[in-house]
Amino acid sequence: MLGTAEKHGFTFDTVQMPVNVMDAHYDSFTRKVIPRLVKHDIGVLGMKPLGSGLFFKSPPLAARKVTPTECLQFAMSQPTSVVITGCDTMGILMQGIDAAYRWKPMGDAEQKTLLARTAPAAGRGEWEQYKTTEMFDGTAQNPWWLETASLKKA
Repeated sequence: MLGTAEKHGFTFDTVQMPVNVMDAHYDSFTRKVIPRLVKHDIGVLGMKPLGSGLFFKSPPLAARKVTPTECLQFAMSQPTSVVITGCDTMGILMQGIDAAYRWKPMGDAEQKTLLARTAPAAGRGEWEQYKTTEMFDGTAQNPWWLETASLKKA
């Protein structure tokens, strides 16, 4: 997308993408895209620091003792302009506020340790269903959006 935009003289002010402890292991936006955005001074809108809640719905991650706060603080330690997290309950909102107030950038060693704990579960991308399925793809769920857009151009 960035290469195509560049070829046509289009520039982005910001790009939104998942930034989390699982992303680092599978088709990683953090490793592949963020460095390019930083190089071109494009704002990074980090989303899904908790994987849309999927990271905590299964015992394998809980067994590795990865906490929601660690996930939030990992995302905030990346070169992002902002980290966007859901807050559908008061408890989740308070968790995010607490993580932000207590946040200190994670050093490289701390990040590597955290990523080592998530690596066994993250290798195939199964925890990032927004990458590996159409479950979170609005256009796939609503194909008429494309038809409507093409009709407006006609």
